[in-house]
Amino acid sequence: MGIKYELIKECKQSGARLGKIYTPHGVIETPIFMPVGTQATVKTMTKEELEEIHSQIILSNTYHLYLRPGHELIKKAGGLHKFMNWDKPILTDSGGFQVFSLGDLRKITEEGVEFRSHIDGSKHFISPEKAVEIQTALGSDIMMAFDECAPYPADREYVKNSLERTTRWAKRCKEAHWNTEKQSLFGIIQGGMYNDLRKISAEQIIELDFPGYAVGGLSVGEPKPLMYEVLDHTTPLMPKDKPRYLMGVGSPDALIEGVIRGIDMFDCVLPTRIGRNGTAMTSHGKVIIKNAKHTESFEPLDVECGCYTCKNYSRAYLRHLFKADEILGLRLLTYHNLYFLLKLMEEMRQAIREDRLLDYRKSFYEKYGLK
Repeated sequence: MGIKYELIKECKQSGARLGKIYTPHGVIETPIFMPVGTQATVKTMTKEELEEIHSQIILSNTYHLYLRPGHELIKKAGGLHKFMNWDKPILTDSGGFQVFSLGDLRKITEEGVEFRSHIDGSKHFISPEKAVEIQTALGSDIMMAFDECAPYPADREYVKNSLERTTRWAKRCKEAHWNTEKQSLFGIIQGGMYNDLRKISAEQIIELDFPGYAVGGLSVGEPKPLMYEVLDHTTPLMPKDKPRYLMGVGSPDALIEGVIRGIDMFDCVLPTRIGRNGTAMTSHGKVIIKNAKHTESFEPLDVECGCYTCKNYSRAYLRHLFKADEILGLRLLTYHNLYFLLKLMEEMRQAIREDRLLDYRKSFYEKYGLK
């Protein structure tokens, strides 16, 4: 079985896609945002809360779960779904981005990557085969090929060598992937900010015939207009009959622009991370709840939001929780931010159904304070 993608409709106004991804653990309506559960938990959120805000799929991290508690332990527990009590779809990344983010703590060879744990400094090695082995043990519905994520900026020769290695590693991942009936392996297109290299990478990865494809190596520090330009060039190269996943993107404007350019799936730690630091996404822009102006504000974070936080608590109370270092504040802002993004995706799906996504973008940007 693995997964199957159904393209339901393309927006006449924008070309954005409405679709469904059928997985062994349920159907995902796309376009969709995936909350990030790095260490087998979406930080501060319970399973029931994730269901309340209509999370359809969550992402977990291969690198972190390999180091702690270990993929073999999770396998003994019956896989990630049982271990974390989540019965909906799960996507696991390959750990590539985290490993390459270690900088001086890692060494890349053709065979794989040798690195030191950020936890205790112990030495480890992940190859394409090992990345597949770990994800197979985790039992995710969608696993990602092990790739090399080039930094930004990076010179052309480095990026060219990097994408070629990514292709070779993708072949090795595919050869190592045996559990094809229960788990689907996605390929990752690299190429940095060079459009001609993106084309080469897309052709090479698509030729391997994966059930889905991701655009990697974006949202790594480049300006957003450059990211959109690369997407403009890359997305049309991807098959129409398979899911398209933009990795590591989660700001409202980037989600909208990605959907308009034909992307189906997104993930990012942004909503949970900034929530824990006291920043809320609202329909009228960001709210920094620690600011003194909210001391006596008895309005909700967002008067247009129907989430549990906004229905029950004021800005003044939320500010008090953060100033008093109370954990509830982190939970309530995380809940709100994830609800906000999942609601945004739901509204975009409706706008695609009604062929008015560009109109939706215009009205959203005007309220949010974006041009």
